[in-house]
Amino acid sequence: MSYDKVSQANEIIVGTKQSVKALMNNEVKEIIIAEDADYRIIQKVIQTAETQKVPLTTVSSMKKLGRACGIEVGAAAVAIIR
Repeated sequence: MSYDKVSQANEIIVGTKQSVKALMNNEVKEIIIAEDADYRIIQKVIQTAETQKVPLTTVSSMKKLGRACGIEVGAAAVAIIR
């Protein structure tokens, strides 16, 4: 399950802007996107991940994704760093 992948990762970046920045710097191994996030918010992350040929995984809930990251709020996008 992708939530487990996030909680067990050595290094993650939480948030869309930071994820895009990490993608542009070729630091990302995988991107996790929450399906219930507003598409306008995650669109740039998805496009950048596809351009950089980084695997993209979707999960159902922003709230659960945030919890897997160890934060109290929902997360729309998480980057797992190399």
